[in-house]
Amino acid sequence: MSSEILFQVKVRNYGSVVYAIKECEEEILAGDTVILSSEKGLDWGKVISSLFLEEETPIQYKIERKATDEDLEKISKGKEEISEVMRIIRDKVHYHNLDMNLISAEYTFDRSKLIVYFVAEDRVDFRQLVRDLARTFKTRIEMRQIGVRDGAKMLGGLGVCGREVCCHRFLREFKSMSIRMAKDQNLSLNPHKISGICGRLMCCLGYEWEMYREMLRQLPKVGETITTSQGVGKVVDLDILNGMVKVELGEGEEKRFIWEKIGGGDEG
Repeated sequence: MSSEILFQVKVRNYGSVVYAIKECEEEILAGDTVILSSEKGLDWGKVISSLFLEEETPIQYKIERKATDEDLEKISKGKEEISEVMRIIRDKVHYHNLDMNLISAEYTFDRSKLIVYFVAEDRVDFRQLVRDLARTFKTRIEMRQIGVRDGAKMLGGLGVCGREVCCHRFLREFKSMSIRMAKDQNLSLNPHKISGICGRLMCCLGYEWEMYREMLRQLPKVGETITTSQGVGKVVDLDILNGMVKVELGEGEEKRFIWEKIGGGDEG
């Protein structure tokens, strides 16, 4: 498929972002809810953006139409049913004594499948549970084991900053976080202060890390001996954003500390 206008569409609430080509005559815009078709049947999704691609791109979905009022009512009804669906699934999980944390569930648009999302530390044998759920809901059951970060992304919540967690609000994919990122930004290494509601390192540690790392290259390391405007001393602390270092000068009763401007940050 060359030189086609494609659409990026997020399938259902928790599905992946896919490329889709338009099969209808209607104008499709970002934010529109659309009905999709694929080899697996009909589904629904929300358009994120359109783009023009020159290279071959695998297309698995087609946009059949913009969702009608009837379609939207059907989607809404499916969402309203989920709380009761989840209650039943939790009872079944308890009955089968399975060690899993249920996150959410959703129907495909044509209700040919019920997708159940869960978090578990280890591999779970849910074959008997699937048979039980299939008999109860009279549809195909797909169990999807996801990570704790994906679980937080689905459920949402408030971070330590008091705002809605980034993964639920706008992040489309997760990037690897490390303790080094917190250290480079001179943050407290208290796990409660640098961990998100998922229990993993907060995604926002990566937002400004590159800037901090670049600033750190301009500064001496803690413990390094440097020459200041008031003599030779040892670096004991850093103010990265202001490009300043705290230096210990002298010994014994003559010991004192000064802040010395080195580089980076704004004056004043």
